[in-house]
Amino acid sequence: MTFIENLFGVIGDLTWGWSLIPILVVLGIFITALTGFVQLQFFRRMFRVLSSKNQSGDPNAISARAALLVSVGGRVGGGNIAGVAVAITLGGPGAVFWMWAIALVGMATSLVECSLAQLYKRREPDGTFRGGPARSIIHGLGAEYKWLAVLYAICLIAAFAIGFNAFQGNTVAGAAQESLGIDRMWSGLLLTVIAGFIVFGGIRRIAKAADIVVPVMAVAYLLMAIIVILINITELPGVLYSIVMNAFGLEQAVGGGMGAALAQGLRRGLFSNEAGLGSAPNVAATADVRHPISQGITQSFSVFIDTIVICSCTAFVILLGDVYTPGAEAIDGVVLTQQSLVSHLGEWTQYFLTFILLLFAFSSIIYNYYLGENALTVISEHPLAINALRAIVMGIVFLGAVAPGATAVFFFSDPMMGILALVNLIAIMMLLPTCLRILKDFREQLRAGVERPVLDPEKFPDLDIDRTAWTGRVSDEPARA
Repeated sequence: MTFIENLFGVIGDLTWGWSLIPILVVLGIFITALTGFVQLQFFRRMFRVLSSKNQSGDPNAISARAALLVSVGGRVGGGNIAGVAVAITLGGPGAVFWMWAIALVGMATSLVECSLAQLYKRREPDGTFRGGPARSIIHGLGAEYKWLAVLYAICLIAAFAIGFNAFQGNTVAGAAQESLGIDRMWSGLLLTVIAGFIVFGGIRRIAKAADIVVPVMAVAYLLMAIIVILINITELPGVLYSIVMNAFGLEQAVGGGMGAALAQGLRRGLFSNEAGLGSAPNVAATADVRHPISQGITQSFSVFIDTIVICSCTAFVILLGDVYTPGAEAIDGVVLTQQSLVSHLGEWTQYFLTFILLLFAFSSIIYNYYLGENALTVISEHPLAINALRAIVMGIVFLGAVAPGATAVFFFSDPMMGILALVNLIAIMMLLPTCLRILKDFREQLRAGVERPVLDPEKFPDLDIDRTAWTGRVSDEPARA
């Protein structure tokens, strides 16, 4: 057991410690430059998804908005509350600036990986779609790379469906016990039953649940942060000044100066928004849209919501308060966020934050499960295998909830996520020329006056595209000058 733990420790050091963060940053900058700052070009277009409706007319189809909400529900979690607090504690206010920076760069990376997932998606017998990096590898790079897709799938199942879901179950049960006095067994049992009801309903039921849960939790947290900002509006310019000065080492808040701010901001930002890690594309592929780039733009917006909006809310709540002391590490994580809220708005906010954490964790559980299910179908699509995974996930959630130390068993989660991220980045780099072709097609249609571009698979006869996923699509928008 010691040998296995040490082995995964080495894998974690080689991925997260040495290679992943520099590759993610450099690749994000490269994609941003190569695509002509695509995330800025289509920024206004991103907001259209909030009011978009089903584009196909099929009442059972997953809309772009539904796929966005599932993705946001997965990305937004404890990292937006506890992770930001840790980044500020260890890196100072300047860490927030670098979280913003990596999010802006990551928006381009997310657009590419999610557009590829859409391009190579496959239609299922029930009319839904499946896709993601594993299928992009198989259909984009060729069958000889299936071993790479299988490696990705195994890592995804182990990291997200099993490891991270144990953590989420532990988060829910721990928060309910600390704030509400509810025994871990009862909260774990309730969470397991509700999660089981949703995951056994497949992606359609998951999307419907996210459509309810995600807006409630995001809007509620955003409104609370806005109230805090308005109460302390005169202090906001000073906080923004402090963030920028600390980011470049002009004012040192913690030991390590700019280096600590940069390292913590990049690490926590990447963990939070997941851009380039290969998780969100699995959900992006489920959307029924007219053109792959459209969903890429939508998922780029998900990164913006996660980091620029939600993480900033936490940062301002902490930095506008008087609980945080630069250089002090006695209070960090969710406790720092919780106590900062109490200092602004009163004791009731600790219960409110517990409720938000419960919603965050719950949305992450159903998101993590779907990632695992989608990855499993690359290995086996037999109903018994899928139902077995559902049962295992329910058991894992309950185990994580009832045993405070159970999550320590899942030490392999981060290293496995590191491997799948490297596999995903390799696929992105190899398939980037294909994505640029699709992006060019999208831009050409916009220049021709087509408001909502449509993918014509016949324009790309050399690509292994599922024609049934795109055939018959015609734009219902007239050409505009």
